[in-house]
Amino acid sequence: QVQVAESGGGLVQAGGSLRLSCTASGLTFSIYSMGWFRQALGQEREFVAAIHWRGATTYAGDSVKGRFTISRDNAKNTVYLQMNSLKPEDTAVYYCATGRPALSRVAIDSVYNYWGQGTQVTVSS
Repeated sequence: QVQVAESGGGLVQAGGSLRLSCTASGLTFSIYSMGWFRQALGQEREFVAAIHWRGATTYAGDSVKGRFTISRDNAKNTVYLQMNSLKPEDTAVYYCATGRPALSRVAIDSVYNYWGQGTQVTVSS
């Protein structure tokens, strides 16, 4: 059974940093791509970042480029999202997901098979 679990959310002031972690079990982690999505209250789910299993190519959404960095440690079955220069508009529930999307589809939430429960990130102004 595949399980995905996020951690590391919390409350931070604008301009601060947080690092989210996501651990996946029950699968061969090294051949699965990992993605981060977020959903703010009353809004649709938004792509944040992804790291493809093949070559560890990374992708980031326009709203977080230059501020957020995704990385993975296959030995620990873990993916990280380093979030710097946080803004109040980054406030959302952050979800980790895993799947095997094509390179061109890593930003599409429907292509991911397994999801975590989410972790709340709140950025105060």
